[in-house]
Amino acid sequence: MSLQATPQMPLALPAATKTEVRTQFAALCYRMVRDKPEILLITSRGSGRWIVPKGWPIPGKTPSEIALTEAWEEAGVRGRAYERCIGVYSYTKAIGPERGLPCVAMVYPVRVKTLAGKYPEAGQRKHKWLRPKKAAARIDEPELAHIIRAFNPHQLGI
Repeated sequence: MSLQATPQMPLALPAATKTEVRTQFAALCYRMVRDKPEILLITSRGSGRWIVPKGWPIPGKTPSEIALTEAWEEAGVRGRAYERCIGVYSYTKAIGPERGLPCVAMVYPVRVKTLAGKYPEAGQRKHKWLRPKKAAARIDEPELAHIIRAFNPHQLGI
């Protein structure tokens, strides 16, 4: 099965109120080592939790383009994003000590070619390559952990 079946359209989204569920686009960055995938995790800037790169909609860009942009900005990833969403997870984004914003994140695979030394958030985050099972064990969001644990590029045809 090819991940390039239906081309994505650029986003054109109306503004949301502060209480509505927000959508983000996440990059499941991976590389193949001895024919097995490794997943790139990064730390969040605030709490230092292990996460995947993700970001808000950008008008005129497709979801997979946004995922690739976030992978670049947050981890220095140069690679290829695939247009097929491989999963969705929910979480609450902290926006203050006592407030949270409900979010869902659509996950797009990004095959990493290289990691740059200089990128927008260099020095603000750590990163680590892990096999899917070990990467999933470091993730707080159960739905994202499941997506990572089940990730198999060979089954996806990528």
